[in-house]
Amino acid sequence: HAPLRVVRRPRPPSPVAPMLATLVDAPFHRPGWVWEEKYDGIRLIAVKEGRRARLITRNDKDRSADFPEVTAALAVLPAPTLVLDGEVVVFDAGGVSRFQLLQRRAAGASPPIYVVFDCLHASGRDLTREPLTVRRATLAAEVSESARLRIARRLADHGLRAFAEARRRGLEGVIGKDPDAPYLPGVRSPAWCKVKVRAEEEFVVGGFTAPRGGRHHLGALLVGAWDEGALRYAGKVGTGFTEATLADLYRRLAPLARPRSAFTDAPRERDVTWVEPRLVAQLGFTERTGDGRLRHPVFLGLREDKESWEVRWAGSPAAPRGNGEGSRAGAGAPSREDGRGRRTTGARTATRRSARASRRGSAGATRPAAGGRARRTRSRRPAPGP
Repeated sequence: HAPLRVVRRPRPPSPVAPMLATLVDAPFHRPGWVWEEKYDGIRLIAVKEGRRARLITRNDKDRSADFPEVTAALAVLPAPTLVLDGEVVVFDAGGVSRFQLLQRRAAGASPPIYVVFDCLHASGRDLTREPLTVRRATLAAEVSESARLRIARRLADHGLRAFAEARRRGLEGVIGKDPDAPYLPGVRSPAWCKVKVRAEEEFVVGGFTAPRGGRHHLGALLVGAWDEGALRYAGKVGTGFTEATLADLYRRLAPLARPRSAFTDAPRERDVTWVEPRLVAQLGFTERTGDGRLRHPVFLGLREDKESWEVRWAGSPAAPRGNGEGSRAGAGAPSREDGRGRRTTGARTATRRSARASRRGSAGATRPAAGGRARRTRSRRPAPGP
């Protein structure tokens, strides 16, 4: 009798930290680069093994149960193993992705769709060191578009024309990519550059005001971002909420109440409840003033896929990733107490994520060139100077 052959099904690696794009101030063109639509959703790494699929956020949260139709569509793809990078989005009537629609899904709303723009692993093969051209070709071969799955849309092959197209359609922005670059897990790389069309950013919630008139739960959120170890105040947002959103925000924020402001330049406000700077909100706005304050901000939703220490003031250096147990996620990163009263930060999450990325072989890849009731207190901090 011929000896039995043991066929082992290839196993994918664990979810990787996604490669990040570098934000640039103005549209540009670079010969040979490709240009994709920038989507306004939740960044998720999809991991498929056999008939099981998972959706993992960049801060290691499993969101599979939140999007069962998407995981079901991924699970029936023919490849035995896959690791994909993409975003779950909801499109408006004009075919434009809107984060607030994803946050406020209701009966009759468009269904969530997973838009895939990269393939990191397929059928036992690690593709992270391959150029984007190879990864994109593999993606097109392995992923069949359906009601819940789409492949990221390419725009014009010239950066300035791609930006003009995005502005005409009202897209969030564009991303230019070097087609020869490898995939660098957890790295903010100049091989991917994003240019925003719509003015939307993430901000850290540092407090809220008391409700007035007929509003319940809270009045407005006080928000800011980390700048060289300090949480700087960016403004107050009091629009964009529904009654359900207000109730949910108060439920999340009330247990985080603290006696003093975390802002270094706290505003002079009445009836403010200061909170630990842990929640991240996405806001739309018309512009930022010379001192960084927001004009006409609108609340779009909470970002559960990002840690608060990742939110940096415009122009501030990106948060460094930890490289050891005692490292921090950047000076001034928000801290919390564990069950034994010890202070911890989000840096450990980043450290573990970075270490995993290194073990998967990203090191060595060539970097391309260029609960209780909250007690409200009044702020005793002076108003910021001119």
